[in-house]
Amino acid sequence: MTSEMPLYYRSQSLASAQPRVLGVCWIAYGILRLAMAVWLIAFTTTATLMFGALLTRVPDPFSLMSVFHFFYLGVIMWSAAAGVLGIVAGVMLLSGQRSAWALAIVAALLSLSELPVGIALGVYTLILFLRAIPPPPSATILAKGA
Repeated sequence: MTSEMPLYYRSQSLASAQPRVLGVCWIAYGILRLAMAVWLIAFTTTATLMFGALLTRVPDPFSLMSVFHFFYLGVIMWSAAAGVLGIVAGVMLLSGQRSAWALAIVAALLSLSELPVGIALGVYTLILFLRAIPPPPSATILAKGA
């Protein structure tokens, strides 16, 4: 029992529905990443105490603690940036703007550091939008001439 609609038209209707679903997923992921940034900020003192407890027998614990604070701030900023870009990309995908794919690709690249949701959503977005980019004109000319 196949559909009466030809395969080409079915794939076109699926392709038009994908950015809307992807937009909702990016908004949900962006909210999740912003919540993670707030969570990391709320537990900065606990993380500092736990890392400091590991530094009791180190000759120079202060420099290592500074490095820890630097990396911890970097993780917070990365999470917040991924969250904001995810929400903005989701809203742009839902509104159907033409430049939404570029921002979605940037958000996908930033999300690849988070397991498992970030990798799944990022890879799916990259596959969907990088496959849709047309080849450069020189490649089309070479293909026609060969």
